[in-house]
Amino acid sequence: MTGAPLSPRALMSLLANGAKAIDVLETALNIGLLDALEPGPVRLEQLSARFDLRPGRLYKLLDCLESLGFVHRDERTDDINDTEYRAVPGLKDAVVEVVGPDAIERDRDKYPWRQLHGRLADTLRGQLSITENDFAWPPRTAAQIADFERSMAAGLGPIIEAFRTHAPRLWPDRHRLLDVGGGDGTLATYLLADTPDLTVDVYNLPPVQPLVDETRVRSGHETRLGFVGGDFLTEALPTGYDTMAFVRVLHDWPARVAHRLIENAYQALPPRGRLLICEEFRTSERLAMQFFWSYFLIGVDSCASRLRETTFYIGALRQAGFDGIEVLPGRFELISARKP
Repeated sequence: MTGAPLSPRALMSLLANGAKAIDVLETALNIGLLDALEPGPVRLEQLSARFDLRPGRLYKLLDCLESLGFVHRDERTDDINDTEYRAVPGLKDAVVEVVGPDAIERDRDKYPWRQLHGRLADTLRGQLSITENDFAWPPRTAAQIADFERSMAAGLGPIIEAFRTHAPRLWPDRHRLLDVGGGDGTLATYLLADTPDLTVDVYNLPPVQPLVDETRVRSGHETRLGFVGGDFLTEALPTGYDTMAFVRVLHDWPARVAHRLIENAYQALPPRGRLLICEEFRTSERLAMQFFWSYFLIGVDSCASRLRETTFYIGALRQAGFDGIEVLPGRFELISARKP
């Protein structure tokens, strides 16, 4: 969004018409308008001719995009054909990421949130719940485990970007990574592809091993991607690694558990070992991305995603004994800490 912050009334108008806003954005993407608007400026007359659209109707669609804060408009004369438009940089990528065929929102929409829709008051009173057949935390059956891990892998894009951005600082002297709670190994395959000298073991509950085995074969990293079965809630973390990572793990647990897991990592790492934390940190953008889970989990008593500020993790790392703590910037911040 650009310009002055929206008033509560203006924000409510946009929220009430959210489905129409998505229709506008998907249409602009599918027609090709976003490709033409982002480099801008471009005149309405050029847009209507290029895409064979009626100028008067296109003008109104562009008004819709402007009302959302996605388009800058320069209306120079009374002739709407002379109006120039330019999209906010990054708009097309954002639309593709949110409503494109591989969007994480598409994945999340598979969950049975509609059971709650229109019945939130009943849900809040405990009269309606998401059943364990629909969503169990932690996942119990092989099918639930597979569905959950596939869903988590769908949201790895910004995290992979964070690791790639900061790779020169992370891996020059690091060779063995334990990805604690590392899902089906999808993140590990990207790290291995980018870092030839690295080996990665995924530490997860034993029933997840077949999923990691599938990922290993599919990725071609059969000698560099391993699996260690265990339960980090009841067991010590394995030793023998110069780096450990918690990626979207700690926010699933109460503060005392998050502190204990960080302390366990400190105990398992050797001197100068490094711990990496890439989490659902509490920022305005992350809260927006988390909206679905916050809504859906209203009906699930066994799980609560606790988005915390980076200061919580910095304090926990210091308390455990880590130093050299850095918050590496990105869409998903990456916290790096060293054991003295």
